[in-house]
Amino acid sequence: MKKRLGILAGFLAAIALGAGGATTALADGAKKDLRIGMVAKSESNDVFQAAKVGAVDAAKELGDKYGIKITIDWRTPADEDAAKQAEAISALTNEHVDGITVSCSDAQTLTGAINDAVDAGVPVVCFDSDAPDSKRLCDYGTDDTQLGILLMDQLAKYMNEKGTVAILAGNESAPNLQARVKAVRDEMKKYPNMHELNGDGKGAFYHEETPEKAVEAVNAALTANPGKIDGWVFIGGWPLFTDNALNFPPGSIKVVSCDALPKELDYLRDGHVQMLISQDCYGWGHRTVELLVDKIINQKDPPAVKIPNPLTQVTKDTVDDFAKYWDKWLKK
Repeated sequence: MKKRLGILAGFLAAIALGAGGATTALADGAKKDLRIGMVAKSESNDVFQAAKVGAVDAAKELGDKYGIKITIDWRTPADEDAAKQAEAISALTNEHVDGITVSCSDAQTLTGAINDAVDAGVPVVCFDSDAPDSKRLCDYGTDDTQLGILLMDQLAKYMNEKGTVAILAGNESAPNLQARVKAVRDEMKKYPNMHELNGDGKGAFYHEETPEKAVEAVNAALTANPGKIDGWVFIGGWPLFTDNALNFPPGSIKVVSCDALPKELDYLRDGHVQMLISQDCYGWGHRTVELLVDKIINQKDPPAVKIPNPLTQVTKDTVDDFAKYWDKWLKK
């Protein structure tokens, strides 16, 4: 009789494992609701609002899949502030969240908080801007060297490979933005008739990553260098997140910019911008929540430590088709 009961128990266990449901995925066989903290750079940057939508969508989809509730706890500062990000990670750790996803304004400032979280048993995934020396599980974001090269090469095409280039560069301490600026400058060396404004490697225009501060930086550069700027590389799309940001006739100065958010698309349509290069900002939230849930529930490690997101080139010819993605992502 005991043998028959043992066979039956084994048979039922095999069925449960084959079903692949939430009760089999969790190590103790019990369903457990999850809370995942999300710390982006700033609420004022639209790319992170898209990432938030992606995270919430992934939480709903995976919650349905595993038969549990997954909550996204949004702890992003109103404006970019690495110290506040570190405080948010520490608070989430002390509250015993199940995982954290973060875009680092300053890797050095955040590394300690990330390490403390991991040491406390909270897995951390970075997106957009990494903390490579931390104990984070992995990073999902743009290959910043690839992006910088692409921005420069496309601008060179629109400028017929000659003229003076200004670089709008955002936060000088953000490692992802530093890598993009370096890649733009290195790639520019391949074009002998193109050079950076000031020409000394210090000519990038840094600013707080808000639309208002970015517009101020662009206007200040144009005022200080009248008639000297033939093209702009925006390594982030910050000024294009607001209306009427570019005070020059369409096409008189060529512009290639990172990001392709809804407000930016109008600059393509009216000819102020020649190309937008979209990062996977929706995926920053969606993919990192997938990675965290897979680690928490299934104890599955990510496929790599650095996972590059795709880049999409958007032009005037393709802008209307691309806009339909935003209607879906932002539930319009």
